[in-house]
Amino acid sequence: MRLFAIADPHGNYSAILPLLEKAGIIDAVLIAGDITNFGPPEKASELIGMFSQKIMAVPGNCDPLSMAQFLDSSCASLHDKVENFKGITFAGFGGSNPTPFCTPFEIEECDIGERLDQLMHDALRMQQPVVLLTHAPPYGVLDTVGENHVGCRSLARYLGRVSLIVCGHIHEARGIREQNGTIVINPGMAASGYAALIDIENLLHAEERPRIDIRLIKA
Repeated sequence: MRLFAIADPHGNYSAILPLLEKAGIIDAVLIAGDITNFGPPEKASELIGMFSQKIMAVPGNCDPLSMAQFLDSSCASLHDKVENFKGITFAGFGGSNPTPFCTPFEIEECDIGERLDQLMHDALRMQQPVVLLTHAPPYGVLDTVGENHVGCRSLARYLGRVSLIVCGHIHEARGIREQNGTIVINPGMAASGYAALIDIENLLHAEERPRIDIRLIKA
């Protein structure tokens, strides 16, 4: 299965079609938040309309709270949901832990933890490889601003328990890291022409991790 992953377009979708041309044949699209730059949520329809493939998306902290409902109505939401697709369990949680900027879609860390625990209980009991789509990165991985770690501590608890985390939020943290057996990928800021291609080969045994190959691409 090939996934096309983007994050942080912030309402600028000019690079999406060139990136899709580079990507070739894909099975699904992952959108890791900040779809708009503070709305309106209807702006997201421009992005959604660029894809004919299955879309799984979560809002980011710079999206309005109503973005979650808009994605639901567009059949593109993975926020606070679990979904099975081609033998892989996908779980999603959007928004971010609190920032200094008082952006619209911020959630207290304790509330993220409570909701994420229920979400991941549902995801992990499927006994399939789990891909977790978030906006914020887990604390300590691809989350550095200056010398400070600003990621989500609740997400970090699931390092080692899921196969892959696809996130964004930190524009300068584009990259791929592995932590406790979990691969974490920030495809980079789509508004700047960045994306990632993720190939997942499910090994058909629940106790085995899937083979995951990732390529960062630029328009």
